[in-house]
Amino acid sequence: MRVCVHDHCGHPFPVQLSRWLAARGHAVLHLYAPAVEAPRGRLAQRPGDPAGLKIEAVPMPGNLAKYRPARRYVQERAYARRAGQRIAAFAPDVVLSGNCSALVQRRLQLAAHRHGAAFVYWLQDIYALAVKRSLAGRMPRLAPVAGRLVDRMETAALADSDAVVAITEDFLPAVIGRGVHPDRAHVIPNWAPVAELTPDSRDAGARWRMRHGLGRRFLFVYAGTLGLKHEPHDLAALARAHRDDPNVGVVVIGQGPGRAALERAKAAEHLTNLMVLDFVPFAEMAAVMAAADVLVAMLTPEAGSFSVPSKVLTYLCGGRPVLAAMPPGNAAARTLHAADAGLVVEPGDEAAWLAAADALRRDPERRARMGAAGRAHAERAFAMKRIGPQFVEVLETAAGARADRHAGTTPA
Repeated sequence: MRVCVHDHCGHPFPVQLSRWLAARGHAVLHLYAPAVEAPRGRLAQRPGDPAGLKIEAVPMPGNLAKYRPARRYVQERAYARRAGQRIAAFAPDVVLSGNCSALVQRRLQLAAHRHGAAFVYWLQDIYALAVKRSLAGRMPRLAPVAGRLVDRMETAALADSDAVVAITEDFLPAVIGRGVHPDRAHVIPNWAPVAELTPDSRDAGARWRMRHGLGRRFLFVYAGTLGLKHEPHDLAALARAHRDDPNVGVVVIGQGPGRAALERAKAAEHLTNLMVLDFVPFAEMAAVMAAADVLVAMLTPEAGSFSVPSKVLTYLCGGRPVLAAMPPGNAAARTLHAADAGLVVEPGDEAAWLAAADALRRDPERRARMGAAGRAHAERAFAMKRIGPQFVEVLETAAGARADRHAGTTPA
């Protein structure tokens, strides 16, 4: 097949899928938006890459104004037009697209269908619900109108897709409720590239600590976007609880609106044990996790119904326990519980959050057991020999059905 994989954010696991597909003989164009502020995978062409793989950055006017609706609308229209042009030039049999707004999805879908390609909607979030809830507090008058418009666009894109790949079964009622036939709805959970998240030596974490002046302190580490669906106050609470203990540090590697709140708290409360850093290259993530004693994740109660934080899947590869504040019914929380890879508390319960942090800090044997269990789960669940064929089946079926419809025939 000729396959276009579009991952707006440039995350690590979609480009791993593109490399896997190309290594098996498919011609693959991988598109992403460098203007989106997000942790990125290995997006540069590498000497060992398959001949059939091409990775391209699609420009956007300026950095994505994620929380400025009018500016973002203009940017995403321009981006979708350029990405659509690349799709048309590549002439794929099928487009797999995700990690973007309903506007971008709908326009790329129309571009794909206009040129006879099937479109597979890779559903990472229930986008309309996220928009409604994010705007409700900041722009209450705009929220209902914007929510309805985005919901209609998302519904149209889902209903007109040749297939939908949802990352959790929790999304299936919303998918089917928007007109997608159950036969076209598939569940393939996200993953993380395990082999690429293994430290190159046992000393990698120690070297990373030394480079940042962290010494031998016990480290709680958060790595990932700090958006509206995350709770930066939990990180400040960790630092505040250990401000008088020189042997404990909190390291935050991330960008987004939550970072400014953390930096304000750090300055106002003199939280010298809180270190805030920019995103690191993906190649450095294995060392970051090796440097951590506990890896940290948060998700607000509102976001629990429409989002699954992929950083938790990355953390599982790191062999460290996870401390999470998120709704227990969220798919990531269920994974942590099933793998016995960390502790999950209800978001907003600061006492439980700090108690769980203290429990992990005081029990090295428990940390080692949970870290090993998380890594073992990742090695089992994130194997491309299991995940890749599932995508191939969906892509081939969608491309075949679209080709039959384009030719005016009915598949047997």
